[in-house]
Amino acid sequence: MYVCNCNGIREREVRAAIDGGARRPAEIFRARGSKPQCARCVCDMKKMIEEQGEALRYAAE
Repeated sequence: MYVCNCNGIREREVRAAIDGGARRPAEIFRARGSKPQCARCVCDMKKMIEEQGEALRYAAE
């Protein structure tokens, strides 16, 4: 599934960037060598960052 249609960034690529340490959408774009265009994907990226962070915190307990 595409998270960012403008830059062709898929969900798995966003998750890989988060796993690699990205904590903000700008860091995800940087990891992909792109910049936001319409920014509709930024909210989805923020949500994915938050969800993955919660999962890591839960796993650490």
